[in-house]
Amino acid sequence: MAQNPTPMLLRFSPTSPFARKVLVLAEDIGLREQIQLVPTNPWAADTDLPACNPLGMVPALGLGSGEWLYDSPVICAYLDSLHSGRRRIPDNGPSRWTALRRQALGDGLMEAGLKLRIETTMRPAALRWADWCARQDAKIRRALQALEGEVLTFPREDWTIGEITIAVALGYLDFRWPGHDWLRDCPQLAVWSEHQKTRPCLQSTMPVE
Repeated sequence: MAQNPTPMLLRFSPTSPFARKVLVLAEDIGLREQIQLVPTNPWAADTDLPACNPLGMVPALGLGSGEWLYDSPVICAYLDSLHSGRRRIPDNGPSRWTALRRQALGDGLMEAGLKLRIETTMRPAALRWADWCARQDAKIRRALQALEGEVLTFPREDWTIGEITIAVALGYLDFRWPGHDWLRDCPQLAVWSEHQKTRPCLQSTMPVE
């Protein structure tokens, strides 16, 4: 059960995988009802987001004290400290470092996908950098191959912040590049990803344009 009744504000974009990661965790640990969503376009010229996060990025979590937390690993760690159930970030031991490493890999996968998306859709075609796109694509493929090599060791039910982040990252690839072939050589990871999609916290946080 959640321990903190103070409402929180979440500056988020419905298409941001990093914001979705926060929402998935909040739903999973029973804190979603304590968070008021504030839809935010970080690309808008007149956005006031830098007043909450000087980097001008989502997600940013506003606390009752007036303090703002960013980015997603910090927000998730904070939320995970507010409930009395099983921690999604293990307190200590090897499982902690495995969870945090997997979170870092999932975050990197999302970042590579986001950079590729920006380069191929927001930058004028004449200015697009093919080598940069190839570099992001290579990052994605290496990350997926690494995950394919360890997916059979993922917990079956009691997932951690690591598996949460990976599930959201794979969902982002599906959302932005439907029909992609990145998982063609990762059959075990593809099966795992499909199974995770049945979790209510992932179904209720599907990205939308």
